[in-house]
Amino acid sequence: MQLTINHFFPKKLNLYADRGNIITLQKRCEWRGITSKVVEVHTIEDANVAEADILIIGGGSDREQSLVTDELTKIQSELKAAIEDGVSCLAICGGYQFLGDYYQLPDGNKLPGLQLFDFYTISKPGRLTGNILLNSGKFGKVVGFENHGGRTYHSYRPLGEVVKGQGNNGEDGKEGIHYKNLVGTYLHGPLLPKNPQIADCLISNALERKYGNVKLFRLDDHLESIAKNRIWEREANRQ
Repeated sequence: MQLTINHFFPKKLNLYADRGNIITLQKRCEWRGITSKVVEVHTIEDANVAEADILIIGGGSDREQSLVTDELTKIQSELKAAIEDGVSCLAICGGYQFLGDYYQLPDGNKLPGLQLFDFYTISKPGRLTGNILLNSGKFGKVVGFENHGGRTYHSYRPLGEVVKGQGNNGEDGKEGIHYKNLVGTYLHGPLLPKNPQIADCLISNALERKYGNVKLFRLDDHLESIAKNRIWEREANRQ
């Protein structure tokens, strides 16, 4: 079995060690005897979305994200079709923001998004920064680190409910989006090494879509569980 992972603009969308998400997917496939092929998409000509099994869009500065969005708009219909067809997708921070209609800058100007989802993001004074804890109906306990000036507003199913931290906007107690097999989130750190259950869900969904009913055998995540639990306990008890 083989999975193709499209990693969009890794030189521009590379904040906060999020390349660790790619490494996690590769290793968790390797440990199960699954071949993973990572296609680094540096230009739109490199992107063959129809052949991809997992799509990864990372975070970048406002400038870099705007430049990338201009490029991704050229394959907007392909991205929308892939998401609706159930392709596994992980979008982090800026990559998450620009799935929506627009990102409003502090001066009021709006940077158009990919308009794949009916939501928007507004940049407001003060950054929402720090460790964050979520309770997710799908993934259980989720831990991560957030650092964003944008506030995202939508009515889709979130990745999780905020136990501690700020989440999408610091107001509604929600974090991220979970739509079909797409996960969009502000959680950096990177996300997947700390939360291998999300990595396995992306892999499992990709395999099922490509090969039918495929069962992943469980890996020994003892150390990952210890690390996550210690983060959870430390942050939950911190005043």
